Amino acid sequence: MHNPASPTDTLLPALARPAIQSLGGSLIREVANTGMGRADVLPFWFGESDQPTPQFIRDAAAQSLGSGETFYSQNLGRPYLREAIAQYLSGLHGREVSAQRIGAVASGDAGLMLTCQMLLSPGDRVVAVTPLWPNLLEMPRILGAQVERVPLVVRGGRWTLALDRLLDALTPGTRMLILNSPNNPTGWTIDEESLVAILAHCRRHGIWILSDDVYERLVYDPQLASAPSFLRHYAPGDRIISVNSCSKAWCMTGWRVGWMVVPEALEADLGKVIEYNFSCIFEPVQRAATVALQQGEAHVAQLRAGLVESRRLLVQALRAVPGVEVPDAGGAMYVFFRLAGFDDSLALAKHLVSEVGLGLAPGAAFGPEGEGWLRWCHAVSDGARLREGVERLARFVQRATA
Repeated sequence: MHNPASPTDTLLPALARPAIQSLGGSLIREVANTGMGRADVLPFWFGESDQPTPQFIRDAAAQSLGSGETFYSQNLGRPYLREAIAQYLSGLHGREVSAQRIGAVASGDAGLMLTCQMLLSPGDRVVAVTPLWPNLLEMPRILGAQVERVPLVVRGGRWTLALDRLLDALTPGTRMLILNSPNNPTGWTIDEESLVAILAHCRRHGIWILSDDVYERLVYDPQLASAPSFLRHYAPGDRIISVNSCSKAWCMTGWRVGWMVVPEALEADLGKVIEYNFSCIFEPVQRAATVALQQGEAHVAQLRAGLVESRRLLVQALRAVPGVEVPDAGGAMYVFFRLAGFDDSLALAKHLVSEVGLGLAPGAAFGPEGEGWLRWCHAVSDGARLREGVERLARFVQRATA
């Protein structure tokens, strides 16, 4: 008797397209998955404060939810939130930023992807300053763009931008520059002179600048309200997009709310891509973000002061461990360091979890420039936990070199 073939016998494998298959998984998650749920592990692998969102921000969301604000809202965000963002940025940078240039988005991460969707086509050339948070490097690849990396260097014991090398890489025909300052993972923070030179160069060649500004308030210099910003130099017609988030400076990582500042000509197109991605942000979250921006300066100041102290404590302790190199940096919430004799950062990070219960992010997660390095998030309110973490690291080093 003839047995007809199953319909599935002639079907091709059910796979994602090649660009998606080629994406790497998160090495930070790979390490964290080996230790999450273990009570004996000290986790410093993720980039967030150990403090919950301030009560006044949570109260605003609760009040909104209690009053029934659970319906669709405008694609670009409620007018009250866009205006609050505009006022906040105008005051921070001393330059007017109109609400019409603002789009409220479902996280800074979403804002970065929306930027890539609006601007990048297959084959476009993108230049990124690295090492860098992996999402920023994979998003262009998802859309078929090609990414060239310009690595930071350590000079005089400090993370530094090789400006001439970057400008040489920004050739005519380059579509976009991706720059994150203060930088995740190194903490490198751009200086005003370099920023002006980069902007002038990109203007000459028509290169878009995607500035990931999520850490701009988290600078260690008490004389600075924020890191140097392209928004302070924006002129009509400039190809600058700034993406920011409430996640870091206001301890709102789980809320998934941020914003984009785009040229006037992109307002309508931004509304379109928001509609086709997530439509709008949940209104209680918009209420929370508005209150954070309007009433959160005391919290930001307190967080910054805590980060300065926790970094000082951590760096001092790490430099006492034999074989540890810790370059200086200007901001963010990380110490990026390396341990002499350990070149495989993923293997090292896994050994630290399994052998001494210390959870750090492997430098390889941030690209080949990060190999051999480890990232330690120091947004920790209890200095004793940091000291205990360094003691565990020292114990591991002593065993490994005995």
